Amino acid sequence: MATRQQNERLFAHWHDLNGGGRIYVREISGRSGGYACYFKEVDAQENTIRFWQEIYDRDSRLIAWHEKFPFDLGHQSV
Repeated sequence: MATRQQNERLFAHWHDLNGGGRIYVREISGRSGGYACYFKEVDAQENTIRFWQEIYDRDSRLIAWHEKFPFDLGHQSV
């Protein structure tokens, strides 16, 4: 389990949720002009509730997503 300070260092942005939780967001540039966004939802104690990835093309259109936690659902095309 990461601490709040560790999550804030790894993820550039976050949104506070009711009840003290957060959704952390990290954007990574892709090799072909697109990008991926990683999202981590945590509760008030920084326990991970959900972790997923969204993949966008160079025109910022969502082309795939991948839920990794609590269950790995694999890449899903949109």
